[in-house]
Amino acid sequence: MFKAIFTNSFGILFSRILGFIRDMLQASILGANIYTDIFIVAFKLPNLFRRIFAEGAFVQSFLPAFTQTRRKGLFSVAIFKRFTLFLLILSIFVTLFPTLLTKLIATGFSPKSIELAAPLVAINFYYLLLIFIVTFFASLLQYKNHFATTAFATALLNIALISALLYSKDLDKYSMIYNLSIAVVIGGILQVLVHLIAIKKYGLHRLLLASFKRKDRHPADLTEDIKSFKTKFFASTLGSSTAQISAFLDGWLASFLFAGSISYLYYANRIFQFPLALFSIATSVAIFPKVSRYLHQNNTQKAQEILQKSFWFLLSILLVATLVGSILSDEIVWLLYQRGSFSTQDSTQTARILTMYLIGLLPFGLSRIFSLWLYATKRQEEAAKISAYALGLNIALSLLLIYPFKAAGLALASSLSGFLLFGLTVRAFGTKAFFDIIRVKYLVALLIFTALLSVALIYLKEFLHAYL
Repeated sequence: MFKAIFTNSFGILFSRILGFIRDMLQASILGANIYTDIFIVAFKLPNLFRRIFAEGAFVQSFLPAFTQTRRKGLFSVAIFKRFTLFLLILSIFVTLFPTLLTKLIATGFSPKSIELAAPLVAINFYYLLLIFIVTFFASLLQYKNHFATTAFATALLNIALISALLYSKDLDKYSMIYNLSIAVVIGGILQVLVHLIAIKKYGLHRLLLASFKRKDRHPADLTEDIKSFKTKFFASTLGSSTAQISAFLDGWLASFLFAGSISYLYYANRIFQFPLALFSIATSVAIFPKVSRYLHQNNTQKAQEILQKSFWFLLSILLVATLVGSILSDEIVWLLYQRGSFSTQDSTQTARILTMYLIGLLPFGLSRIFSLWLYATKRQEEAAKISAYALGLNIALSLLLIYPFKAAGLALASSLSGFLLFGLTVRAFGTKAFFDIIRVKYLVALLIFTALLSVALIYLKEFLHAYL
């Protein structure tokens, strides 16, 4: 289990380091202004679906169905063709009518900003089709217990974006964000290519090609499998995407605030997503195939043992990340972003928002491993209802907090909704089963460690202020 977690974490760490280098260059060269806001908006929708697809919804629905179906090749090809055709048609529609979609995702933008953003929205949208293909191949590779390709492949997107920034640094700002949009598509193509290589290496291409060529593609039991998958998938999409949709809503509401607000939320959320992806998402992706397989074999004890180890690992590491990030938020933002066009005021605003986001790190992170239990037991609809309640609270709190606290209020609303998500997910998992996981002696040790770490971090902050 921990080998798979380490592989995922190391791959995500490598990619996120490149991502921070990209963000540092982007902040230095572009700063936090309307042009940065335009690119973030253009990339927002495909990036939202990338997180939903790649970090949960598709795999959580596809993998159990793929494991249980007797016609694995035909099932895989049928799902692949349906999704690819739908996304291709949707991408062409966005290419023909980009202004319409831009107005929907950036309602608060001025007509001039929408005009500038629309072509970039159309270009970036093709990344959605590419990332579905990547996620489809990644699901098949997970069935073979191969995680490395997917974990490291995201780095290719960051490499493409870094290359575009360096190439465009002497150009005007609109040319920069146009080149960044082209780089997004190139990064997606590169990810598809490395996954194709891995699919061939593990012999999965033969399964897919044989099914493509087969004439009898619609036996009755296959139709039932596909119908069942579709029902589970749409529920999983909502159930596993609360944090991502919350961030999307934050950006949409921030378009009504002063210029730069979208950028502040983006940069702060990027730091927040780092420990969430590195530990929580990496852990849930690594343990999901095993938990699903044990539950399919009616070996509940083994599945709960995996969940218990994952819980204590995540509780400890995410607690440390929350303390470090909250207490040293100003220093972290200064170190990562404050240079070039990114001013001291930009750093202060971003650090404030980061602190609000980090309040929700523990509930969002821990809820993922308990929600995967629901997916493994085919309770996607229940997970979707829980997510809907959390999103409803997030929307209500966002509207309530946006005017007194501006962008920081949006981040706080997202974090508070995470606590409701965690509470309802634990209740669905089983309150008694949850408390069976808790060990008092571990909690006492963790509380003592938390107190000591907090004191150490406060002294470190004072030292940094005094001597730097």
